[in-house]
Amino acid sequence: MNTIDGKKATRPPLAERIPPHAFFVGSAIFHYLGPSFAVLLFARVPVAGVAWLRIVSAALVFALWRRPWRAFLASTRRAQATMVALGGVFALMNYSFYKAIAALPLGTVAAIEFIGPVALALAGVRSRRNIVALGLTAAGVSLLTQVRFGGAPEAFFWAFANAALFTAYIVLAHAVSRADPDTSPIDRLGAAMIVAGVAISPLGFRDAAPALLDPLALGAGLAVGLSSSVIPYVFDQLAMARLPRATYALFVALLPATAVIIGVLVLRQMPTPVEIQGVALVAAGVALHRPPE
Repeated sequence: MNTIDGKKATRPPLAERIPPHAFFVGSAIFHYLGPSFAVLLFARVPVAGVAWLRIVSAALVFALWRRPWRAFLASTRRAQATMVALGGVFALMNYSFYKAIAALPLGTVAAIEFIGPVALALAGVRSRRNIVALGLTAAGVSLLTQVRFGGAPEAFFWAFANAALFTAYIVLAHAVSRADPDTSPIDRLGAAMIVAGVAISPLGFRDAAPALLDPLALGAGLAVGLSSSVIPYVFDQLAMARLPRATYALFVALLPATAVIIGVLVLRQMPTPVEIQGVALVAAGVALHRPPE
């Protein structure tokens, strides 16, 4: 049985021949392309409306591409419950994330968000080697994010809510990737995203409604949905299906390092010496880590 497509195959498909680490790198790259499109939206749509456009546009893409309700109906009740729970987390996580970055520096939100993955990585530590790897990675993230604590208390509430929900995302998405051998994890992901589209509507539809008549806002919303909630989450599923949860949690540290590298390659933004040290520490930590046996 092909674990990616849910179909029988005589040889491993291309997705299974690609190293899972490569999918995570692809996810990290698209993770930072999405905000570039969101910039167009923030000038036209309130924060909650941006979250709605992102989730609903992604849900529409999955609906047209995968027809995920078929996988949902064919899955076990336990798998269905996991998809529904992941959909609720998607909705609240994105809402909290946009509420947080509307009032706090992105680096601060990213640093707070990393607290959960550190806890998951610690829970999966089985050797001194991995403890050292985790320490190097956490030190690198602290240098890269350059946290500045200051701002409205409400903004920090949303930042910590986002961190908790991001941790729940890793746990639930990892479970979804392995929930049912008879259906595709991508289809199960699509079902969760449709649930998220329903769940986010009471929070964001009113603010997003004026954008439905704005072609530029709709185009930007579709771009945000594709680059932030379709491509990276699909890559996550392909990686999670073959990586231990603790290893994936540690790899989350690559996100701020990837942002620095993209800045150099795409924007010609040269990193500071501190950022170079941070990237080096993250790279050393990820290279040192070994998945538990």
